[in-house]
Amino acid sequence: MGELWPGLASTLSRLDVLAGEPSGMDDAAPSALRRLQYSLHVAGEHLHGLVPPPGAASAHAELADALICARDATAEVAEAALVWGAEGVEPLLPEWRGALFRVRLARLRLATPAAKKDVAPSPAPAALAPALLAVGLALAGALAFVAGATLGLWPVWAAGLLATAAAVLAYRP
Repeated sequence: MGELWPGLASTLSRLDVLAGEPSGMDDAAPSALRRLQYSLHVAGEHLHGLVPPPGAASAHAELADALICARDATAEVAEAALVWGAEGVEPLLPEWRGALFRVRLARLRLATPAAKKDVAPSPAPAALAPALLAVGLALAGALAFVAGATLGLWPVWAAGLLATAAAVLAYRP
């Protein structure tokens, strides 16, 4: 794969320049496009001679298909530039640019992925029971405090304060 990428990157860069400025195509553009079309063909041939890496057979096939589509789209653009000039290329630009993008995308999918960083295992979740106990004590203590203060019953009021304090002690994160 290492031998394939530099030539393919150079070819795609030159094709992107032509696809980006079709109005700048002159009389030499059709022959340049034919050479670049042949470069795409050669890249496809080299790709067929390679054995795909383990687990990358679909990405390998996708790149091969993308190269064929880009080669064919480049041939259509070269023919249009030869017959009608830069104006004849305009209707073909979206398809051509899409085919070139598809080659780049397939190339990225086939590139070796970066090594994954070792991720520390997450700590085990804390027990839920102490948290529920603390919430229950706080709720009961607040209700008892309000009820005791409203009704004027100081023992209920004091029990509410104690339950709220116990909630603080029951749950320690």
